[in-house]
Amino acid sequence: MSGGYSNSKKTDDIYEKVCGQQASFAALTMSRLRCMLRGIDIRICIVLLIAIPVFMFGIYLHGQKITYFLRPLWESPPKPFHEIPHYYNENVTMERLCHLHGWKVRESPRRVFDAVLFNNEIDILALRWNELSPYVTQFVLLESNSTFTSLLKPLLFAGNRHQFKFVEPRLTYGMIGGRFKKGENPFVEEAYQRVALDQLLRIAGIEEDDLLTMSDVDEIPSGHTINLLRWCDDIPPVIHLQLRNYLYSFEYHVDNKSWRASVHRYKPGKTRYAHYRQSDIILSDSGWHCSFCFRYVSEFIFKMKAYSHTDRVRFPHYLNPKRIQDVICKGADLFDMLPEEYTFKEIIGKMGPIPHSYSAVHLPAYLLNNAEKYKYLLPGNCRRESG
Repeated sequence: MSGGYSNSKKTDDIYEKVCGQQASFAALTMSRLRCMLRGIDIRICIVLLIAIPVFMFGIYLHGQKITYFLRPLWESPPKPFHEIPHYYNENVTMERLCHLHGWKVRESPRRVFDAVLFNNEIDILALRWNELSPYVTQFVLLESNSTFTSLLKPLLFAGNRHQFKFVEPRLTYGMIGGRFKKGENPFVEEAYQRVALDQLLRIAGIEEDDLLTMSDVDEIPSGHTINLLRWCDDIPPVIHLQLRNYLYSFEYHVDNKSWRASVHRYKPGKTRYAHYRQSDIILSDSGWHCSFCFRYVSEFIFKMKAYSHTDRVRFPHYLNPKRIQDVICKGADLFDMLPEEYTFKEIIGKMGPIPHSYSAVHLPAYLLNNAEKYKYLLPGNCRRESG
């Protein structure tokens, strides 16, 4: 017993000398780790060694989701629009419709210019132009050989121009070369192309008080909306259009909050083609926004790499064709993101896949008249061709 006690005491004395820096330099060096861990439970160390890397890996994988979920803490909702009720029925006269909106009917309609930047949405462009064709004076389309992210792309509209012979006499087409500045913010290239579209509009012959629609190809105003605005006097100088918001096809109705499309009474020297908020006035239920509504999986991949938000492709497997097909049929998010909302209630309410909608009521007439050709855009047809 005494021998055991003496041995233990000797060890403690040596340990005290080492930790108290009374031992030799060599002994101190060899015992440094033991001194550092003196009094610390080894289980805590193991937990920390595992937990910290796991936490950092979780931040790497889901940091964007965390940021989006906490958005309401530092960003307030934008100022609400003044929403104008939208009245329409095919059996109501234009004079009556203008009156219901608080406007007067004109003796003749304004001219209408529909201007778009084109990337690769051939099918959606066909839906758009067939919907608007009876009411548009001049179609204006600008195409570049560069994406907003400075990737070389083919001139897809030029190669498919024969499909749009029905608008050829009213078409002003322009092509602009990309600047191909790698690493530049994609929104700079986008702004550059929108400025070029201003010049193309002047070439097309737009004049003061003509109506100009500003929207992306997939933001499609309904024909009766444009007809109303061209026939009514005293409409606002700039009015945004509230569009029904769809994703992948008209099966996945997200909400009715798409607002970037706008209609302008053109003012030379003042009106500039843009895609941001330019007015506090919005006309309710004025069309459709069908985002990422492509026939081929390859088109999804191209768009994901080409548009201004390419930073959302955080991992290479996001571009895997099988994954993309699975995401489409689930109504999930291609970029595995949370909803871009400003309140926790709205974020939580929109989390998860988009519910399926089986209503095909009040969709573009050209779509329903050509349902076999555009079957993939209708409810119950989520499978895509590989392309």
